[in-house]
Amino acid sequence: MDSTFTPMTGLLGGLLIGLATAGLLLLDGKIAGISGILGRSLLPAPGDLGWRLAFLLGLPIGSWLMARAIPESTAFAITGNTVLLVAGGLLVGYGTQLGNGCTSGHGVCGLARRSQRSLVATMTFMISGGITVFVMRHVLGVL
Repeated sequence: MDSTFTPMTGLLGGLLIGLATAGLLLLDGKIAGISGILGRSLLPAPGDLGWRLAFLLGLPIGSWLMARAIPESTAFAITGNTVLLVAGGLLVGYGTQLGNGCTSGHGVCGLARRSQRSLVATMTFMISGGITVFVMRHVLGVL
């Protein structure tokens, strides 16, 4: 497994995430929680779909542009078991609905607003993720 340390890429990515979330909150009063943006785009309020689609389309387009501008920053391969990856994605989607938000909504935006609910949710995400990785790797030997 390649564990190349790339602090500048991480710093730039973090700054862009912070700028985007702060801009959305300051300019439009919206929280940049990806699961909420996606979920509410399926049955949007009148006049609410445009910004949601622009935000969601910006995620893969931004990744594609980054891969073209700095190819070495995205040099990785997803090699996990496809069934486990799909199952994990579905469970994460279910969990974001159960927890009323995801890591971007709670971990980035909620913690920045000093939300107690977001602190508990983020701690739950992180602890659950750590336990899941430990069990999958060291108990089941799957990953």
